[in-house]
Amino acid sequence: MARILGICGSPRREGNTAFALQYALDAVKGTHETRFLSVADHAVMPCTACGACAKTGVCPQKDDMITFYDALRWCDALVIASPVFMGMVSSQLKAVMDRCVLLRPDYEKPYELAGKVGAGIACGWFRNGGQEGTLQNIHTFLLQMHMQVLNDGAPYCHSGAAIVANAREDSLGLETVGATMRNLDRVLKGMNR
Repeated sequence: MARILGICGSPRREGNTAFALQYALDAVKGTHETRFLSVADHAVMPCTACGACAKTGVCPQKDDMITFYDALRWCDALVIASPVFMGMVSSQLKAVMDRCVLLRPDYEKPYELAGKVGAGIACGWFRNGGQEGTLQNIHTFLLQMHMQVLNDGAPYCHSGAAIVANAREDSLGLETVGATMRNLDRVLKGMNR
């Protein structure tokens, strides 16, 4: 049984992004262990690029990022969901992503998330409302962490799951969420984790 972490990048606790991510995790709950983590419940300061983590292996900022570090180290697979903010991920999620520089290598350690798999969910107001760009932000982060990036697979084979407007009423969007999770499940089973 693989461990799947869902990170909700919305500052709204019960908005469309949280709904879509929980829908995704519920789709694999019987097969895999899941955990939901939201930026709305945690205070994470932006990275200051001080370089201390490269020297000490610890970020000097004292905030809730430790919760994300622990969860990222725990998981085998990561699903990141974000609302579309100006065609990109939310600033709250970007702060979490930037602070993950601590999990990248220095001369002493390897990439801590290498070999794990990841996928994205983007929630926007219109069908072409920036979801692809937001998913590309998520994919870039996953690639920077040396992870395997997944999409929604067949029959759609787009960049991942894309929700429009009210997530509860977007049947096509929820189908892309389901397809993404089926693809993730298939890959995890093939990896024999």
